[in-house]
Amino acid sequence: MRGTYQITAGFMPLLDSAVLVSAKEMGFAEAEGIDLTLVRETSWANIRDRLAVGHFQVAHVLAPMPIACNLGLTPLVVPTIVPMALGLGGNAVTVSNALWDVMFAHGAKPDFDPATSGFALKMAVQERAAKGKSPLRFAVVHPYSGHNYELRYWLAACGIDPSRDIEIIIIPPPLMVDALASGTIDGYCVGEPWNTAAALLGKGHIVTVKSEIWRSSPEKVLGVGAHWADGNPDQLFALLRALCKSAEWCGKAPNREQLAGILAAKAYVAQPAAWMLPALRGELPTGPDSGRAVANFFTPFANAATFPWKSHALWFYSQMVRWGQVQHNAENARIARETYRPDIYRAALKPFGVALPVANAKVEGALTAPTPVGSAGASLVLGPDGFFDGGLFDPDKLDAYIESQRA
Repeated sequence: MRGTYQITAGFMPLLDSAVLVSAKEMGFAEAEGIDLTLVRETSWANIRDRLAVGHFQVAHVLAPMPIACNLGLTPLVVPTIVPMALGLGGNAVTVSNALWDVMFAHGAKPDFDPATSGFALKMAVQERAAKGKSPLRFAVVHPYSGHNYELRYWLAACGIDPSRDIEIIIIPPPLMVDALASGTIDGYCVGEPWNTAAALLGKGHIVTVKSEIWRSSPEKVLGVGAHWADGNPDQLFALLRALCKSAEWCGKAPNREQLAGILAAKAYVAQPAAWMLPALRGELPTGPDSGRAVANFFTPFANAATFPWKSHALWFYSQMVRWGQVQHNAENARIARETYRPDIYRAALKPFGVALPVANAKVEGALTAPTPVGSAGASLVLGPDGFFDGGLFDPDKLDAYIESQRA
């Protein structure tokens, strides 16, 4: 009889903790012989540090954070790997009512289109500068976060210099709505339910979403201490099996209301289920009483949503270089690439008929429509993917991509 594994996981109170939370609450972890303890944290810095010192064996973490740790960019440098992603998408950009009024006057529409809203924001930025006003202030959740990089990518592609034309500060997710309502910030990029909350409470407007800025892009991943992973492969494999089954459950439409109810509990997100459902249904609010469908806003399982693509890791690395967080060289690129571990994912899940991509990386932006791709196990369809401005990221041409962003 298989023994019980004791695994402690840290998480932040966000919708995209769903795969970990459901693994515990729906019995997927227990079925794999895992006694899974979930510890709710108040900041990404706390999760990072507690994973580093061994309080957590694994954690719900920002997709770029383990890369930053392995590159020596964090206070406690402990080798960390990513053997699994925890879904695609799930973020949005929300602005204050006052800024929305200005953007609306410049053509912004409640359709979440990044190009239209980006142009309107550019006009608002230029108006403020012409009047001698201080720059707009936007918040993200952490310097090494997908939020920071997708916000900067969107702004730069729309002609706004995120290092000079606006100010970007760090605020924990649960404080975003109050900071917006008080006028401390003018906008933010954050995961759900904090965009929906602002819209439903009438405190802000969602202007665009991650799934439109970079389609089929990762947000949170499973961060695992490398030494623990090396010493406990059976436990890690069992956990990956449980999380994969949980992700599949989370992705099924009939389970959305139950999932929203689970996440709403005090131990988890501790917010109304009504704030969770719009993102799970793919229909975000454009105001307190209106909404708009968003394709693939949050994808927990389909389209290889849990596969740790090395191209995702390298794109995040390219943005660290672009915004001056790290120097580009062959060794740093290798460290970023090897942080994501599709080999472990395949080894754990191969016996269970899960769709396993044949490749470890892909050209981000190459698929303009759903496309069958090579896989082991079940058949696999990927795409559409890529960036709203038509950009492509080929991980085999990393040097050229980084150089092009400096132009």
